[in-house]
Amino acid sequence: MKTPGKHLLKPDMTILFQGDSITDRGRDRNDPHGLGSGYAFMVASQLAARFSQLNLSFYNRGISGDRMIDLLNRWDKDCIELKPGLVSILVGINDTWRRFDSNDPTPVEHFEKRYREILTRTREELNPLFVIGEPFVLPVPEDRKAWREDLDPRIHVVRELAREFDAIYIPYDGIFAAASSYAPPEYWAADGVHPTMAGHALMANAWLRHVIGKS
Repeated sequence: MKTPGKHLLKPDMTILFQGDSITDRGRDRNDPHGLGSGYAFMVASQLAARFSQLNLSFYNRGISGDRMIDLLNRWDKDCIELKPGLVSILVGINDTWRRFDSNDPTPVEHFEKRYREILTRTREELNPLFVIGEPFVLPVPEDRKAWREDLDPRIHVVRELAREFDAIYIPYDGIFAAASSYAPPEYWAADGVHPTMAGHALMANAWLRHVIGKS
């Protein structure tokens, strides 16, 4: 995997954040440069301030409720056409969630195949730097504990894909677990999935630390 450092950021680089509601975080669909109010906005703000000389540009194309199949179906418009030099992806929790709230499971094999298809095609057409976020769930409320059976195999898939595609990997599930040892899980994500303001700041700090070596 890549070694973090500011050398990974290039002049005029476009940075794309992709995923579900955690990335979306209420972004304005009418503003193509809208970043929402979560970790994507926090990361972009820090990078823009620290590396003003690089003239970086940022897009957020996270969509609430998306699963891996949804990213695949919109990848042309929401990734390839934007020509990003860095693609940050966080997806997977909805593939687990739909099994438990809608009886609509996504087999892990399908999840892996679609994720690999996205990464392969993007590498072939754009060859960007990949930043892959680990999907996560915190044990609040109580029923979230049962989700581990479904989510843990997806985490394993994402780790292996990050290694295969020489991506920077951000172990969010482990980061939130560690953070929950000094503040209760609901402090970081009240429903176990959607981070609070503090949770998004934790994610942003981890992103910066893993990508540029600082938080």
